[in-house]
Amino acid sequence: MVEALKRMPSGTVVVLDFETTGLSPQYGDRAIEIGAVFVEDGSVVDRFQKLMNPGFRISPFIERYTGITNEMLKGQPGCEEVMAEFARFIAGRNIVAHNASFDRRFLDAELKKAGKSFDGGCCCSLLLSRRIYLDAPNYRLQTLVSHVGIKPAGSFHRALADAEMTASLWQDMLARIERQYGLRTVTFGQLIELSKIDRLYTHRYLSSLAG
Repeated sequence: MVEALKRMPSGTVVVLDFETTGLSPQYGDRAIEIGAVFVEDGSVVDRFQKLMNPGFRISPFIERYTGITNEMLKGQPGCEEVMAEFARFIAGRNIVAHNASFDRRFLDAELKKAGKSFDGGCCCSLLLSRRIYLDAPNYRLQTLVSHVGIKPAGSFHRALADAEMTASLWQDMLARIERQYGLRTVTFGQLIELSKIDRLYTHRYLSSLAG
């Protein structure tokens, strides 16, 4: 199934973002919010956003960083309930995230606790942006949104807004690739490969796809 999904067009993906209690699920950190958009043929056609109660109080730093407070999390469903629902949202789809190694760690950890799993492809928009926006001052999402001229979708460090802006960034990168190299379509697997090669070989790789 993974290989079949990698052959799918890159314009059809789920772009997701987590807000969490910390950096490391292996040390007990949990998700407190997930936001995602389903992009089909370049247009957002569905959205998913949920707060989730991690089962303990979050730190004042995380409250300030995300704007999500302990009061907001009272009465919210637990992580397992939300992630079981989200597993259905991403089933049979590829995913994209900005700094995907972080989000993928939490996705896998929370899905496992919910008795679920994900077997689609995953691409990092941060890694890809380093190969597309060579003149960007840095590759943080907020910087790239300003650099590219994307209209902010809301507050940074809230999951759905970050997912919306990452989706816009993803679509801009696809458009630049297709326009510059005359490609009608680029598969998801090809962008995963591009995100991993030395950025000095970006032009050579994309030129090879154009034939």
